[in-house]
Amino acid sequence: MSATLVHGQGTRVGFYATTCPRAASIVSSTVAKHFRSNRAIAPALLRMHFHDCFVRGCDASVLIDGSNTEKTAPPNLGLRGYEVIDDAKTQLEAACPGIVSCADILALAARDSVVLTGGRSWLVPTGRRDGRVSLASETTDLPGFTESIDSQKQKFSAKGLNTQDLVVLVGGQTIGTTACQFFSYRLYNFNGTASSDPSINASFLPQLQALCPQNGDGTKRVPFDTGSENRFDVSFFANLRNGRGILESDQKLWTDARQGQLFNVSWVLLV
Repeated sequence: MSATLVHGQGTRVGFYATTCPRAASIVSSTVAKHFRSNRAIAPALLRMHFHDCFVRGCDASVLIDGSNTEKTAPPNLGLRGYEVIDDAKTQLEAACPGIVSCADILALAARDSVVLTGGRSWLVPTGRRDGRVSLASETTDLPGFTESIDSQKQKFSAKGLNTQDLVVLVGGQTIGTTACQFFSYRLYNFNGTASSDPSINASFLPQLQALCPQNGDGTKRVPFDTGSENRFDVSFFANLRNGRGILESDQKLWTDARQGQLFNVSWVLLV
């Protein structure tokens, strides 16, 4: 995704080889330090990178403070991990003043987060430029938790990404949690009825209702990937197949027959 959305910025692997050769190692050690004290930082950084890239490309515009910036928009109010990027930036400025962009720090940190949770590593092209514009109004580009498959596909297509990219990137939710307020409507009075979302596995429903009681604490966190929320693996897709998806938009990926065959491909890519 990064390679697609930063096309034209002149990114390449080893961009800082001569100007700041320790850039990647400084970011990696910083992420690892924060991860040791709080494992939730890994999914937080991965999510932040996605939210950054999906609006104006991977330009760190999600980090910009101010009124009506991306950071203040509803889809981004739950983003966490800013202190990790700040920590890495401080260290990099001490080692290589004015060289490494925040956009590259975030891209490297996302990769390191996947590796720390057991996922594959990859070479990260660097050389991104930090954006100067950040508008809350543009976060409507981000896919929402109730969106139809067609709407999700349209949003990804607008970024030069296809349906397989959509499925694979959703698989990033194999780590991390969400709040009850974003899916509890599936458990009670779904679509104005007195029943729950029929796509939820019948044996899984009582577990979710126990975690998120009706009229309970909407901020309570629940793992996206039940039983494997701290490991980057393919069990997230297995859970969707078995009707154990948390967000409605995720479960729709499995129930939409047109996407079913792509899950086998995604498993191969993520393992």
